[in-house]
Amino acid sequence: MATPFDPQRTIRELEELRDLTGDAAGAQRVAFTPTWLAARTWYRDRIAGLPVETHADPAGNVWTTLPGESDRAVVIGSHIDSVPNGGWLDGCLGLLAGVEVLRRISEEYAGKPPVTVRVVDWADEEGARFGKSLFGSAACSGNLDLDEAGALVDKQGVRLPDALREVGIDFERVKESGRELANVAAYLELHIEQGPVLLDLDLPLGAVLGTFGVERHAITFRGQAAHSGSTPMNRRRDAFLAAAKMAQEIYAIAARSAGGVCTIGSCITQPGIVTSVVEECRITLDQRHLDAAALARMHAEAREAASCFAAEGGVDVVWERLWHIDPAPFHPELIAFADEAVRETCGTSHRLPSGPLHDAAEMAMAGVPTVMLFVQSLKGISHNKIEDTRREHLDLAVRALDRLAEKTMRWVASTQRSD
Repeated sequence: MATPFDPQRTIRELEELRDLTGDAAGAQRVAFTPTWLAARTWYRDRIAGLPVETHADPAGNVWTTLPGESDRAVVIGSHIDSVPNGGWLDGCLGLLAGVEVLRRISEEYAGKPPVTVRVVDWADEEGARFGKSLFGSAACSGNLDLDEAGALVDKQGVRLPDALREVGIDFERVKESGRELANVAAYLELHIEQGPVLLDLDLPLGAVLGTFGVERHAITFRGQAAHSGSTPMNRRRDAFLAAAKMAQEIYAIAARSAGGVCTIGSCITQPGIVTSVVEECRITLDQRHLDAAALARMHAEAREAASCFAAEGGVDVVWERLWHIDPAPFHPELIAFADEAVRETCGTSHRLPSGPLHDAAEMAMAGVPTVMLFVQSLKGISHNKIEDTRREHLDLAVRALDRLAEKTMRWVASTQRSD
């Protein structure tokens, strides 16, 4: 007879899903594809037999609900979709760990916990096919821009609304999924860290403070093309020189920010030939921080630096905003619960922000008390077939999520009584 709580079962299920939906290159569960649909069918089989109700909302998010004595709900969420050639744990760890927690709660409370418990598989967290991350959770939170999303096209020229129609989702109705949040009192998510912080600290688990806000811009420096052989160095208006100075400066900006990160991710020059001084240089800048004021300062300092370098080189500079999202700090009391759960599970905890975005960010921005747990990633690598986590750490992660869920259920129940 199966035990009501078995973290090793979660690991076995993760391995089974990897074998079912991956190949030698990695996981292939890209949202709105046949492999993704197969993964979801497999997932529904895992919850068959539990005293739960399962349905897909208008955005394609799959909700599994264990009714409690109260309609107020604790939600455990993550996603089963992956990037192409992705890792075996990204997203699905949190989802399958949530199912294991649901099994334990159902057994321990004889199918009737003090509050309702729900597990959600968010649709298209990765945004791998259409370039728009957090589709399902953004639709649910109300933050999805329908005009922007409706214009998205994949590499084969398929429009997002058409791809959704193929899997039974009506694009015009996706925001109706927001009704699922009516009674949600708390949201929990477990995820691999995807970076090296816990690895470098030699710690299995950590409590997440929130997700970074992002400022993402294209910066174009415009100078003058001139022959590289006949133009003296002091007469050049070299757009690349001004742009190149930004590379070192953004590291200084990040260092001053106390916790922020800055990245120049691309650089394109025109005319792009070795015999000409660069007339135009376009770079892309990504800046992230957990604190909104610090992020604004980082952005302002980058603009000031670009203007200074442009003036020094006698070139012009133009900024174009590519994307922005506000920081999403998590709930202080839930962070404390997460920290306690980690300490009780493995003795030592660490609090850290998340640089990558997660569905949890949409829940926090929707006003739902939210927190995440991170488990150590070997080599600090994700979105890659070599992504991995020690089996003993996966076991601890499921146990910590279970402890966090129990603490959160009691908190939600007690706050309801005080109301």
